[in-house]
Amino acid sequence: MSERKVLQKYFPPDFDPSKITRSKGPKPAGPKQQTVRLMAPFSMKCLNCGEFIYKGRKFNARKENSQEKYYDISIFRFYIRCTRCSSEITFKTDPKNMDYTCEKGAIRNFEPWRNAKMEEETEEERLNRLEEEENESAMEKLETKTLDSKREMQIADALDEIRTRNARNERVDEEEIMGKLVEVKDAATLERERQEKEDEEAAKKAFRTEENTFVRRVVEGEEDAPKAAADPEKSGATAVEVPSFKKTVKRKRDLGAVLGIKKKKTV
Repeated sequence: MSERKVLQKYFPPDFDPSKITRSKGPKPAGPKQQTVRLMAPFSMKCLNCGEFIYKGRKFNARKENSQEKYYDISIFRFYIRCTRCSSEITFKTDPKNMDYTCEKGAIRNFEPWRNAKMEEETEEERLNRLEEEENESAMEKLETKTLDSKREMQIADALDEIRTRNARNERVDEEEIMGKLVEVKDAATLERERQEKEDEEAAKKAFRTEENTFVRRVVEGEEDAPKAAADPEKSGATAVEVPSFKKTVKRKRDLGAVLGIKKKKTV
């Protein structure tokens, strides 16, 4: 298998580079052409073999300037070849209708929507339509300007009103503000005192008996403890010894006597 990138080339033994002559040919006349990759802008039929070429088919085309212009817009010509018989097909750009026109080698397929549009709208009608669109755009711009100016005026009026209100608030006397604060505080204190009185009366009604006497709350053992301490027999309470924490010396137990061991008496 040969190399993909050839680094060494073979030269035969009888090769003589001096025998190679440089020939200068005439420069190509006419407009310059360049090779471009494009898609067929419309579906067409070849006039030589009858092959149909659909819209969007890709070609390696030659592009040249046809030296024609429409309102200073250059018109370009493209050369392609039929996919079946390789006959040459040419078409040009049409900036007037924003489309392409087929020149030779093929015929454009019938497109009803395109022909109906061309028949309905003449050149004068088209110019009138463009003028109306320009006038409509100018009216829209004028309307937007008027709306913007109205909005700016409303914003300015609102700012003036805010400034005047702030200035009026700044001119208010401080003594007046303090007097209002004192009145508010006095009203709050009066309301609190009234609420406290109502709570007290409600509590009295709740703890009042049928005989119009108040219930006394006694803590358990609060009154009986002194009486029980003075007379425990009447009260039925048992005397409780008070523990003392005094240290007592325990008597030692004689373990020898228990076991039957008699100690000798010492003289």
